[in-house]
Amino acid sequence: MALLLLAGLAAGCSSPVQPQRVEIRIHYSHFDLTELRVPHGVPITFVLINEDPIDHEWLIGDAAFHEKHRRGTEAHHGARPNEVSIAPLDAMETTLIFASPGTQQYICHIPGHEAYGMVGTLTVT
Repeated sequence: MALLLLAGLAAGCSSPVQPQRVEIRIHYSHFDLTELRVPHGVPITFVLINEDPIDHEWLIGDAAFHEKHRRGTEAHHGARPNEVSIAPLDAMETTLIFASPGTQQYICHIPGHEAYGMVGTLTVT
């Protein structure tokens, strides 16, 4: 997966680049933005707003990453910036830098949510 953690890149930068902000709302178990384009090499802060009265996830990665999570058993995410759990009626922020162009998906892997349509595509230019 071609992502860099913000802290790791910032150590080598003399003039920090301001993160771009992308707000994704979750309502009725759907992401309001299902297709996004962001530049590579730039910090992107994702603001994830859960307007539902139930838990959701926002996990972003390639096909192999998502296959692992479909069979995974983690009940909660939060230690990795590309794996975020969002409590009911709450919001979370995470910042990622995508090292190279490509396409990734973001999916909620709570049982039944992906099949219901909680899937989006991120194109890194």
